[in-house]
Amino acid sequence: EVQLVESGGGLVQAGGSLRLSCAASGFTFDDYNIAWFRQAPGKEREGVSCISSSTGTIYYADSVKGRFTISSDNAKTTVYLQMNSLKPEDTAVYYCAADRDIWYCGGGYEFDYWGQGTQVTVSS
Repeated sequence: EVQLVESGGGLVQAGGSLRLSCAASGFTFDDYNIAWFRQAPGKEREGVSCISSSTGTIYYADSVKGRFTISSDNAKTTVYLQMNSLKPEDTAVYYCAADRDIWYCGGGYEFDYWGQGTQVTVSS
């Protein structure tokens, strides 16, 4: 059974940092692409960052470029999202997702597997 479990969310002041983790199990980690999405209340889901398992290509949404960093630890089958210089507009539920064929999370594609999400709240 494919499982994606996010952790690391919480409440932080603007300018602070958080590191989200996505622990994956139930599939061959090296064969799947992992992405981070977020959804704020009343807004559409947004692809934040994603990494191609085959090429290592990384995508960041314009809104997080220079502040967020995605990384992968294949030995731990875990993908991280380091979030620095957080802003109130980063407040959202953050989800990780996995797909064998799709890696690009910038829009228009639906990933096969999803975690339950972790809440990130940034206070001003």
